[in-house]
Amino acid sequence: MRTAWRVGQMKFFFGLGAMLTFLAPDAFAQTPTHPGADPGVVAGPTAENGDANPPTPLDSELLRVAPNGLTADQVAKRAAQTSYQAKASEEALRGAAARVDAAWAAFLPRLSGKASYTRLSEYTPPSLGNIVAAYDPVTKQPITQPGPLTPGTFGLINVPLTFPLVFDNYSLAASIVVPVSDYFLRINQNYSAATNSQEAARLDVETARAKSAADGKVAFYSWLRARGAVTVAEQALGDQQTHLKDANNQFAVGNASKADVLRAETAVASAELQVVQSKNLADLTEKQIRVAMHAKDEEALAPGESLAGTMAAVQGNPQSLESEAVSSRLEVKSIDANAAAAREQAKAVHAGYWPVVSAFADATYANPNPRIFPQTATWFPTWDLGAQATWSPNDLLTTKANGADAESRAAQLEAQKGTVRDGIAIEVLQAWQKVNEADAALSSTKRELASATEAYRVARELFNNGRATSTTLTDSETELTRARLDALNASVDARVARVQLDHALGRDTRYALQAQ
Repeated sequence: MRTAWRVGQMKFFFGLGAMLTFLAPDAFAQTPTHPGADPGVVAGPTAENGDANPPTPLDSELLRVAPNGLTADQVAKRAAQTSYQAKASEEALRGAAARVDAAWAAFLPRLSGKASYTRLSEYTPPSLGNIVAAYDPVTKQPITQPGPLTPGTFGLINVPLTFPLVFDNYSLAASIVVPVSDYFLRINQNYSAATNSQEAARLDVETARAKSAADGKVAFYSWLRARGAVTVAEQALGDQQTHLKDANNQFAVGNASKADVLRAETAVASAELQVVQSKNLADLTEKQIRVAMHAKDEEALAPGESLAGTMAAVQGNPQSLESEAVSSRLEVKSIDANAAAAREQAKAVHAGYWPVVSAFADATYANPNPRIFPQTATWFPTWDLGAQATWSPNDLLTTKANGADAESRAAQLEAQKGTVRDGIAIEVLQAWQKVNEADAALSSTKRELASATEAYRVARELFNNGRATSTTLTDSETELTRARLDALNASVDARVARVQLDHALGRDTRYALQAQ
């Protein structure tokens, strides 16, 4: 029962390793290595330690760092550049920029023009009576020229009094309106609101790019973790295969039972399954990298960054880091810009309390011109200018309600800013704590791995000399696998924690600027 429980425990650790990513060649540099294997690859006892059957060397491709391979920084840049969320935010920014242009155009006086033709229905106007008119006795036509008439050269007749009608009307008109009061009460406020909204939209684009960059880095390290889990699984498989050989040898000389051999065979089969599952997860995390960067399937991906090396210590304390985050995070700046826009919109709404004063001027070129009496079928220009003030008591009620609505939106944004600041404070503290925990794990897992490796070596030698049971060797193999996973996790977690801390502090906005 104890052996079965240990086998189950080992399966659990293998499953944990399958959920992780790639360990660099020198990540396990302090542990014994197999002759011919990559530096840092943990293996069982070697031939130099008296083992005639060392574990099979691991696939070096899993641990190789390509000279021109991908790094976390490269993934972050490409993820920021190709982010669909950022592209959606860019479209919102373009709309905000268009609203700024529209608000600026409101500063210009309003010009309008009109050209028209109208055909009037014909009718016979009523007579307004008769008037006495002079006429030329020769031509029998009324005399229309001005000036005195020579007696005896004209006669007098009664002429019906009517006005001429022009049925074809043509008109060209232009007007200009200057919204005098709106310049002080509405237009400038609307323009300020539009520019603040544009700034908020720009910050939203940078926020989306920074978030995509951080997610890309985390995906990269998850990929390395999964590749490392493949390495650990294959190392465990090598240990189990060596255990099986040793069990067969001990069974042949009568120092082990057939049950020990069968348990070893079961452990090998389980380890083979874990290798397959680990490789599947490595393929899945590679696909996630491609999605983050929107890389094509035919593009070859290889790690160009090692998990080896010492991580730089984080400077500062939670209080100073929180202050930095609040002043740097783009989300806070975006809310400030949106709140400023809402306040300016509220000011523009409050202009409804006052009359609207405007100046205007009109020019008309018409045939016939309605200002000419009586009408004649001739083109004649006229103009007019003036000023007007309009106001309605009903505007008081609507302005009060709309103003309260606009002010409430500004207040909501201010409250939302407080919520975001609270969330940032918690996010920064959590990220800072994860960095400290990961750094502590880096140190402890090195000692743990060295201890587990030595314990495995001793247990195997005792088993081969008939002084330890197969169960004891299985326990040491399980502990060694767990130590390898812990070392892998510590290396990756230290890097992921720093990525998350940089994002919490707003330090990853450089990727947004580089993507522009």
